[in-house]
Amino acid sequence: MTETSWNEPEGISPRGTVIVAAGRGETALAYGRFGRRIAADGYRVRALPDVTTDLRASLAEAEKLLVEDALPGPKAIVGSDTGALFALALAARRAPGLDGLVLAGLPAPAQKGSGVDLIGWTAEVEARTACPNHQRVLGNGGATPGALFSAPIPTELIELAGYAPAAVPVLGVHGAADLVSPLDQARGRYPSGETARLVTIESGRHDVLNDVTHRTVAALIVLWLERLRLGADLPLIARPAA
Repeated sequence: MTETSWNEPEGISPRGTVIVAAGRGETALAYGRFGRRIAADGYRVRALPDVTTDLRASLAEAEKLLVEDALPGPKAIVGSDTGALFALALAARRAPGLDGLVLAGLPAPAQKGSGVDLIGWTAEVEARTACPNHQRVLGNGGATPGALFSAPIPTELIELAGYAPAAVPVLGVHGAADLVSPLDQARGRYPSGETARLVTIESGRHDVLNDVTHRTVAALIVLWLERLRLGADLPLIARPAA
């Protein structure tokens, strides 16, 4: 049975909750490494597989987790690909209990319509990630072949996301070498504002949470989560010396 939840180490007080919203074709298996790493730093992690399979059910499940008393705050949605649109949709709905968003590989405008799988599974995996370990995970049930390029993004999800300024703090993470959602096309879709930040990952591909730089990306997210714990204005913790 595929794990969908990871808890903080025994004896450690939980520091918050991360709800992972997977993208097109992805299962919770694709986020095992990410979930274990974030949990090791004291956060409870829950994963929702491909949120586009049943959008309404996924929204209901996420909103249930956001108000679940057993899950500590702050609570953040970490969404990849269409999961990032899903996170924006929850913010647009002003879902109770939602404290922040991490958006990874947000689809560019060109991804709004249906795509056609022209390049095959091997090339799709290469477009997703350069990490050989994650490539193996994808091939062993982490993702459905062809889904990234052939599965259309639900119009309802695009409309719900709205690409409007988010009402909560946002961390965007995007691969500079993302061929699925090119950075230049996607950049303007990330929220802006005093508590919104976009970080680009050199040579990063589309599955930026699970690419070769997954340690750096996870560290960025943990640092952001630690600031979120201090307040919605994201107070600085580490400051360069003058």
